[in-house]
Amino acid sequence: MLTSIKDVAVLNNNVQMPWLGLGVFKMKEGDETESAVRAALDSGYRSIDTAAIYGNEVSVGMGIKNSGIPRHELFITTKVWNADQRSQSTLKAFDESRKKLQLDVIDLYLIHWPVKGKYTETWKALEKLYKDGSVRAIGLSNFLVHHIKDVQEICEIPPMVDQVEFHPQLRQPELHRYCREHNIQLEAWAPLGQSRSLKHPTILEIAAKHGKTPAQILIRWDLQLEVVTIPKSSKPERILEN
Repeated sequence: MLTSIKDVAVLNNNVQMPWLGLGVFKMKEGDETESAVRAALDSGYRSIDTAAIYGNEVSVGMGIKNSGIPRHELFITTKVWNADQRSQSTLKAFDESRKKLQLDVIDLYLIHWPVKGKYTETWKALEKLYKDGSVRAIGLSNFLVHHIKDVQEICEIPPMVDQVEFHPQLRQPELHRYCREHNIQLEAWAPLGQSRSLKHPTILEIAAKHGKTPAQILIRWDLQLEVVTIPKSSKPERILEN
């Protein structure tokens, strides 16, 4: 569990993944995203999570490039979108993401959603990228237990991560338990409940009691459950505060 911003989770292939990262969902391509990435890296973050569908991979890449931080210190995640699932489409989409990010190797590549009839074939494409050394880790996003089981039935390389919405108002105990039992690292997008949880009376009460912000309480809740978390903010002061 996180005691320092430099602490890492160890995935089932022994790759180290920071417990805390910055999510850039809904951030606009250009200054907003690039500035947020730079602010996060300047604050000590070393993990950035983006996706092809976010439309901001170019800006993430620029923020990384201009940060001056050695590549080996960073952990960069992106995801293949639904329209690009299936083997050849996935491989092409990966190359596009890699070019936009200006990276030779992606640290974590995820299937963004379990598209019916496609996600097992897409997993095979991710396995190829992993074997080729194009990615350091592969995983899933928004997959429930039955989706994970489908992948496990056909996989040669087991999933290393499942990124889902996870916070006190969406606890997903069955999924959390299953991932722990199968050595799949659970990762929380929207750990702040898409901002809804920030105003929950219980969260406000706990925050006041401990002299913390509601966001800090929610992030700590994830981390105490050994869930990697990627809060989203484009404001430098919030990024540092989190």
